[in-house]
Amino acid sequence: MKNQWHRFDFILLPVLGGIFILLLWHISSHTWSGDLPDPAKTWHESKPYVLDPWGKRGELDQGILRFTLLSLGLVAKGYAIALILGTPIGFCLGLSPTFTKIFDPIIQILRPVSPLAWLPLGMVLFAKIKGINITEIAALFTIALCSMWPTVLNTAVGVRAIPTDYLNVARVLKLSRWKTLTRVMIPATLPYMFTGFRLSLGIAWLVIVAAEMLTGRPGVGGFLWQQYNALVYEQIILCILTIGGTGFILDRLMSVIERRFKTA
Repeated sequence: MKNQWHRFDFILLPVLGGIFILLLWHISSHTWSGDLPDPAKTWHESKPYVLDPWGKRGELDQGILRFTLLSLGLVAKGYAIALILGTPIGFCLGLSPTFTKIFDPIIQILRPVSPLAWLPLGMVLFAKIKGINITEIAALFTIALCSMWPTVLNTAVGVRAIPTDYLNVARVLKLSRWKTLTRVMIPATLPYMFTGFRLSLGIAWLVIVAAEMLTGRPGVGGFLWQQYNALVYEQIILCILTIGGTGFILDRLMSVIERRFKTA
């Protein structure tokens, strides 16, 4: 009985929360905010993008899932770069006090910088490289640089938290540095690393919106910026819901992957 209620509870409470938000939205649109479209009008104006989610009528006139897929492709590339760079840096910070003293102040200075500042710098850095899509490279640079810091810092914390007994056992067994890294340090650090991975993924998804808005690339962010300039509030709300829903799904997928690694 308790398990049945838990499953019912798991579905019912989010539905009730969604209904509450819809009611609040409806009331807001008819009381203090006359320009805010209500849920019914938003759905009516957004149907072409939702009911034909893979349609393409123009570069910035596509189905909402097609826009989302374009954004996710760029996020995946930038996120992969962030993990490839951030994980080793995190291990170096955790293992070497000297490395930490040299680079931690730099990291703390760079970490809070907005993607709106990094994107123009990326376009300047790669402007003279021929044969590349400068906006895509600048966007990848921005996504990677902004999203890598949670991975760096959480990995470093995880390395420092490895019990001394684990390392002592590795020395007694005379494991090589590579085996100590792969069989002792990485498994012990994995929970911290995945916390960083999840935070980095969320930031990467946030940054893509800003990158597409500034560069005019097709995607959810580019579509949002176009509709903002045209003051089409229904599609702005559609983009907001799409961004939020996609971020939720990405976080849940990362949670599933994390559980699989922990039970492996």
